[in-house]
Amino acid sequence: MATVPALEKPPVVVAEIPAVQPRKGLRTYWHLYAAISPFYLLFLAFGLIPVGFSLYLSFHRWDGLGSMEWAGLSQYRYLVGDSDFWQSIATTIVIWALATFPMIFLAMVTAVMLNSAVRLKNAYRVAFFLPSVTSVVAVAIVFGSVFSTNFGLVNALLQAVGLDQVAWLNTPWGIKVAIATLMTWQWTGYNAIIFLAGLQTIPGELYEAARIDGAGPVQTFFRVTLPLLRPTLLFVLVVSTVTGLQSFSEPQVLLQNTANESTFSGGPGHSGRTMVLYFFQQTFDNNDFGYGAAVAWGIFLVVVLFSIINWRLLQRRDEA
Repeated sequence: MATVPALEKPPVVVAEIPAVQPRKGLRTYWHLYAAISPFYLLFLAFGLIPVGFSLYLSFHRWDGLGSMEWAGLSQYRYLVGDSDFWQSIATTIVIWALATFPMIFLAMVTAVMLNSAVRLKNAYRVAFFLPSVTSVVAVAIVFGSVFSTNFGLVNALLQAVGLDQVAWLNTPWGIKVAIATLMTWQWTGYNAIIFLAGLQTIPGELYEAARIDGAGPVQTFFRVTLPLLRPTLLFVLVVSTVTGLQSFSEPQVLLQNTANESTFSGGPGHSGRTMVLYFFQQTFDNNDFGYGAAVAWGIFLVVVLFSIINWRLLQRRDEA
């Protein structure tokens, strides 16, 4: 009878456990932290600390020189019932609406034209972007002359077509239209460049397919271009909301010589007094730094609320 050879056991392979590397901490990467530290130090000194101090200041009464007096929530309660603050909110929203929607329309049309341009594309981009980097003070002075009652270019054009002059900088709606026009002129080119960047990310094959299907330019824009530009449109709308609701230099410079009141009055009848102008009036004209800080936090809440509303509206349209 043959014997069966015994099976040999396979050798046991012992896996080598890698040695635990010591954790590299601050001593190893100190030079990297040192390289990025200036940004964080400056942000702490000129960002977080002032924001935290403004929140602390909003619970106190302070004229900027004497000692602070604890006020608690009394200044916020007064802010809720302050009719001048609510008027400044209404004025800001009207100016924002008059400026933002025409500006977005003009920026999108300009971007489509730039995207289809064959020659001098870079020159057109620089020309349209130039207003956004021009000094707001200088632009406001020029627009003050353009909307002047007696010698302004706008009234000269109205008289040329047989219409009466309009006291643009002395009537409530004239003031708002003048400020909104200035803001539209200033930011149309900037947003057109952003829309142009969004247009250049759309594949050309989609436009070719739309032409093959018989779609015209209008149908192509609403069925191809606009849906694919929705993220860019959302960005432009949110940024325009944040900047438009914080308008200060435009009404301050444009209306500083139209009323016999403070620099931050916003013109006759406070028709151009935006939220930020009201904040400056309370803080630096009335020397009420505590209430001014409360107004600043009220402005922050309004801006956040409107940004969320705009974002949610576009998100719902995108989901639909």
